[in-house]
Amino acid sequence: MIPVERLVVAAVLVALAVVVAVVLDRRRVDAPTQARWAVPTQLDRSDFARAEAAWLVAVFTSSTCDSCAGALARALPLESAEVAVQEVEVGAEPELHRRYGIDAVPCLVVADAAGVVRASFVGPPTATDLWAAVADVRRDPSEASGSAGAPETGR
Repeated sequence: MIPVERLVVAAVLVALAVVVAVVLDRRRVDAPTQARWAVPTQLDRSDFARAEAAWLVAVFTSSTCDSCAGALARALPLESAEVAVQEVEVGAEPELHRRYGIDAVPCLVVADAAGVVRASFVGPPTATDLWAAVADVRRDPSEASGSAGAPETGR
């Protein structure tokens, strides 16, 4: 038979463990809210080269950004008679970065002839995702959200 003293000690230890667990749980800080970067939803096509092209892939970059070069390299093969691809480097064109509220690079937007952003990426997209987004919006611009989702969500 177990002595009563051992049962009392065990009960006290269990109660103490429960109290410590409750105190530690209350002290836990919630995870911080993740930042969401602004992505323009409308562009003035006259701000960009080849305003007459049916589609624009604007690649907002910075010369100090390592992943920007890769994002631009993935976008350049999309250049065609129908698709204008333009790099907008912050050092060369700071006013466009300010005008469109670009606060993270690389930021790629795919805009139609009216300047409505149909797909966007914040951060370097894969070639597959970028090319699929452009193909999707070119196929049916009225229903397209691109593989990146709505412009305000981006990637």
